[in-house]
Amino acid sequence: MTTRHDTPDIFALSEIHGPVLRPGDPAYADEVTGFNLAALHTPDVVVGATGPDDIVTAMRWAKATDTPVAVQATGHGANFPIEKGLLINTARMTDVRVDPTTRTATIAAGAKWSHVMAAAAPHGLAGLSGTSTDAGVIGYTLGGGLPVLGRAYGYAADLVRSFQVVTPDGRLRETDPQHEPELFWALRGGKGNVGVVTSLVTELLPLPRLYGGGIYCPGEHTEALLRAWADWTRTAPDEMCSAFTILRLPPIPQIPEPLRGGFWARVAIAWPGLPAAGEALIAPLRQAAPVAVDTVEVMDHAALDRIHMEPQDPLPARESCLLLRDLTADAIRTFLDQAGPAAGVDHPLLMVEIRHMGGAMSRPSPVEDAVCSRDALYFIDSVGILAAPPAAEAIEQATQQLYTAMAPYGTGRTMVNIHGTPGDEQDRARAWTPEVYERLRHDKATYDPSNLLRYGHAVTPA
Repeated sequence: MTTRHDTPDIFALSEIHGPVLRPGDPAYADEVTGFNLAALHTPDVVVGATGPDDIVTAMRWAKATDTPVAVQATGHGANFPIEKGLLINTARMTDVRVDPTTRTATIAAGAKWSHVMAAAAPHGLAGLSGTSTDAGVIGYTLGGGLPVLGRAYGYAADLVRSFQVVTPDGRLRETDPQHEPELFWALRGGKGNVGVVTSLVTELLPLPRLYGGGIYCPGEHTEALLRAWADWTRTAPDEMCSAFTILRLPPIPQIPEPLRGGFWARVAIAWPGLPAAGEALIAPLRQAAPVAVDTVEVMDHAALDRIHMEPQDPLPARESCLLLRDLTADAIRTFLDQAGPAAGVDHPLLMVEIRHMGGAMSRPSPVEDAVCSRDALYFIDSVGILAAPPAAEAIEQATQQLYTAMAPYGTGRTMVNIHGTPGDEQDRARAWTPEVYERLRHDKATYDPSNLLRYGHAVTPA
């Protein structure tokens, strides 16, 4: 542990087992850096937590000194730089314990989905991961968790059975539907506004394999593939999970040939049923436009990353999203104007995607939660890579133009995990319905009246 004992406030953190660092300490930069390099954190203190006791100590110190607190595991959702305050890094807490009898996993605060997959696969089980298993489980699930197989099984938050959480008063609590049910509600979809989760218990799925991958067509065939996919989604069964993506990929070694440096239209497929049935279902998509690359195949569930091919190396990114009521002819035309071939191969957004929602994601959770995207039939999100100041300006302009143009077809709301850089309170509130947002504000006033957890996508206490 590294501390500065000449600073009284920091001396109170000497009981922490992990490192306690301040700006200028040798390991400080590594400790605060996450996956999204666009958010360069500069907290006054960073604590490398090794277990729940470290988080309890850190939160009690923060309460005593009125120091605001942020939490980071992998940093995939880091779209807001943490300045001053205390940053708790949970990346060392990666323990995953699988109970094959109850089909559950107990997952520590810093574990990635890849850790869960590795622990669950020997038992023929899997978790409801998103498009990258490199992302942390806790932050993803607190925001609801949008799984690749969401239409088939719902949101990741729907499967959570319990949390262990440290609230801003420094208490370590256990919460589930019977114990502190309001806290349990707020943690499932309300992001990290009422406490710092040290672990959760979630259900696992008996799903060792699936049929999935991507159908890639040259970018000039974007319109044909998009229109065919949009029509196809109208009758696709709930278990068929898919997304339409426009990709403008840079010529870098991390991207495999022949996709490297190309302009592509893709449909990503994830089907948990029999492969033959899945193959028959996607046949119209393979006939909609000339297919250049087809990676759809039977795969182990642990190979889920091959479906969406998300970047695996840290990078500076600008992300944003919008929930769509429907994908009408006018919405498709507007989308193509903004991101299709007419926008040019030099369009600054690396990826623009429309995800098919509905299915199990449209049904209420067995236990009520704060997820507010169940009324959306589609979901649009985008990513731009902030390589240099001119690129950043172009990405910001293109992002604003895209979502302004698509707003008439939206629900008016976003998803908290993919919202992008949070703005003022009105902007942050768009991740929830007005009723849910007010309920979260009251819960915030109950568990965090001093608003210590005020960074990122924060809710204002009532």
